[in-house]
Order: sequence, then structure tokens, then C-alpha cells
Amino acid sequence: MKSSNLNERVTKPLTIIAGMCVIEGEEIFLEVGEALKSVCQDLGFEFVLKGSFDKANRTSVESYRGPGIERGLQILSLAKERLGVRVTTDVHSVEQVARVAATVDIIQVPAFLCRQTDILTACGATGLPVNVKKGQFLSGADMAHVVAKLRTAGAGEITVTERGTTFGYNNLVADMRNLITMRQEGVSVCFDATHSVQRPGAANGASGGDRGLAAPLARAAVAVGVDSLFFEVHPCPPEAKSDSATAIQLSDVGEFLRGVAEIHQIVHG
Repeated sequence: MKSSNLNERVTKPLTIIAGMCVIEGEEIFLEVGEALKSVCQDLGFEFVLKGSFDKANRTSVESYRGPGIERGLQILSLAKERLGVRVTTDVHSVEQVARVAATVDIIQVPAFLCRQTDILTACGATGLPVNVKKGQFLSGADMAHVVAKLRTAGAGEITVTERGTTFGYNNLVADMRNLITMRQEGVSVCFDATHSVQRPGAANGASGGDRGLAAPLARAAVAVGVDSLFFEVHPCPPEAKSDSATAIQLSDVGEFLRGVAEIHQIVHG
């Protein structure tokens, strides 16, 4: 029996938003983007390449933050042109929004900033699609206020992303009920498979995590019904400069997404 809200299945292909947690350089970023594009094309998924030019919320002051906005946007622009893909990155201040909007196809708002009205208003005013990560400290229902701020600013396409909820110290839990609750706002819903399995600050000055849980949670989210799936990858996760405990091995992405494709086909078939 067909039910309402989230369970009203979408007919468009699943969108995969994936890439490196932080841009580590031009060559490696293009390598990741090309590999992801190829897998998504083979499986019939839409693809958006993600990479952060600055990780402003690193646990330790000594952690690598990224190439900075100028070089980061250059690399994103190059990937967009050379690979023929859409790109997205996150913003951390109102001053960054206009510069980022001139390059990317989707603006991402980090979870810790999802309640910042000025940032949301600036992003919405660009007219670009905006993807907001749900704060670890919010319920799915709380995102209604985030959506209202974006709509008041004139935002068009809005996506809200579930990325885990604080569950005691240094731990997160993925509550699939949030996917249903957030859908009720009439927006696109995304599940962040790799950030949802983080253990924030649990790795002696860095975030730990449970990479092995990302695939089953991704399949569960697709079974519930989402418009897009977010995850981060690296050619050699132990060497990643950010989120090394949760990033998917690049060579494993095909297997990871084939499992997702099978569930998506069952749900929408």
C-alpha cells in the first residue's frame, strides 16, 4: 500500500554527492572525480563532485584545513570543466557565499552552521540549489525552521541532509525517522553515509569512526527513500588529511554503490 510523505517515491534517478572530505590537491581530486563519475554513469546515477576548500571545524588547530578558497575554487572549476560534472562545496561565512556561488552548482551549508540565519539567507539569495546538513544537535523536525529561512530568502531547490545525531560523548547515531520527518517540508532529502558513522573527537585530536557501517546505513536510507546519497572517498583512507576513519576506499566505491543500486531498483522498480 502506498503511503504519504517520504514514502511517496521519487521517479528521478538517485543523485550521488561524493568526493574528498577536503581538497588535497589538483591531481588527486581529479582522479577521485573521474573514478566516481565513471561508476555513477555505469549504474545510472546522477553525480555531483564534492570537495571542501576549507575545513573550518577541525578538532585540532594542527590539522590540515585545505588549500583555501582561491585555490580550492580553481580546482573545483577545473574539475567541472575537465570532467563535465556538477560540483559542490561548503561555505563558512557570509563573505564566502558570492565567491563560491560563481563556481559551484550547489552550495552546501555545514551542520554546525545550519542555524546561522545570515549564512542561510545569503545562500538562498543566490538562487542556486542549497544543501543543508542537519546539525548533530537538532531533530529532523527542527529543520523546518531552516527550510523556512531559505524559502524566505528566495531559495529555489532545497536539500536537507541527515548526518547523524549526537548520542553521548564522541558518538553519533543515524535516526532514519528524520528522513521521513524532513520530507514533510516538501524538500529533497539526502543521507550522509560517512559522516553519520563518525566518532567526533574520539581519535586523539581528530574524529574517529566506523567505516564498515557506512554501506549498510546507506542501503537502509535508500530503502526508506531518499533523493540523494552523500559520502566521502579517498584513494588511501589511512592517508587522508581529514576523516580518514570514515572515508570509503576509492577502489571499493563500485561495490558500495552496486549494493545501493540494488535496493534503489527494488524500491522504485
